[in-house]
Amino acid sequence: MISVSNRLQETKEYYFSKKLREVAQLKKQGKPIINLGIGSPDLAPPKEVVEELMKATQTPGAYQYQAYKGLDELREAMCNFYSTHYGVTVNQDQEVLPLMGSKEGIALISMAFLNEGDKVLVPNPGYPTYQAATKLLNAELVTYKLRAENAWHPDVEELNRLDLSKVKVMWINYPNMPTGQSVEKAKLQELILFAKSNDILLVNDNPYSMVLTEDKFSIFQLEGAEDICLELNSLSKSFNLAGFRVGFLVGNPEFISAVLKVKSNMDSGMFLPIQKAAAKALRLKTSWFDQQNSIYKMRRSLVWEICDALNLSYNRSAVGLFVWAKINSSQTAEDLADELLYDRDIFVTPGTVFGSNGLKYLRFSLCLPVEELNECKQRILNPKVL
Repeated sequence: MISVSNRLQETKEYYFSKKLREVAQLKKQGKPIINLGIGSPDLAPPKEVVEELMKATQTPGAYQYQAYKGLDELREAMCNFYSTHYGVTVNQDQEVLPLMGSKEGIALISMAFLNEGDKVLVPNPGYPTYQAATKLLNAELVTYKLRAENAWHPDVEELNRLDLSKVKVMWINYPNMPTGQSVEKAKLQELILFAKSNDILLVNDNPYSMVLTEDKFSIFQLEGAEDICLELNSLSKSFNLAGFRVGFLVGNPEFISAVLKVKSNMDSGMFLPIQKAAAKALRLKTSWFDQQNSIYKMRRSLVWEICDALNLSYNRSAVGLFVWAKINSSQTAEDLADELLYDRDIFVTPGTVFGSNGLKYLRFSLCLPVEELNECKQRILNPKVL
């Protein structure tokens, strides 16, 4: 018998991979499921980006292997994006690395910096891929709690009470997913000092900075970040290009070089037309984001109405592509999510997907047109007779 590796014994299939199969099966059975669970943008990408993609398919050499570091044009556009929106200067030759999505970046960073037995600080609640990448490398998870009373930020005093002797990497995510918490710079400034004093690589996963935010945040706006931090960014949410699989990593040359060593052994470069189109997207004016956010504001208002109908509470100042809503009844997140799925034909994400601190929360996506959101509201206000 051929057995799988030991690392897979502790690694579960990604929740959405499994749950969406069930949702698809229910649809095959004729159930009119509306999916409020997934953050896959449904809006069209910029027209000029699609046109650039089509044009670039005719470029000589478009179908050949590409440079591991990506086109100079793409890296330049990534650096200009940081300068324009964050006020951060990035060296295009040494401090930025294009990626096939930020999810790839999580894996590459983990492979570049973790040895078996090293420890990794991951948030609870937090993106499940941080845990999965850690387990796949036989490193040890150390979860730290995010709580509403601390504005969903790490408690540095609590972190300092941990055994940090083997901690190598810490994952953070601001603006935060799943909670929608915007960044409190003073709290992250304190966290940078914590990471520096304990020789911990602090990685900010930053795909939501352009969605429903007033101030565009990068961790490199904070003092000392360049010495101890990396930051992932992505075109998936901001430009409605999730299927493109384009992200990038920003940080000091030493860290970027380490990740490139891994990446150059894992892939053979990104498809040239996608790089060209991504560069075009990154040069769009801020009016693009204003238009997108006006749509998301309308949708968010409807999701708030859905939450009101379910007696859920939420933070009206939250940002990003989701609404994180607290359950005020005795039900758990999974119980209420299942009730909505099986009784109302609405799929939402239980907060427990992101950790035990999500036990009393549901996450609602804004990636649905107003018509479907109104239908969800009606299904909740006027439940069908079983």
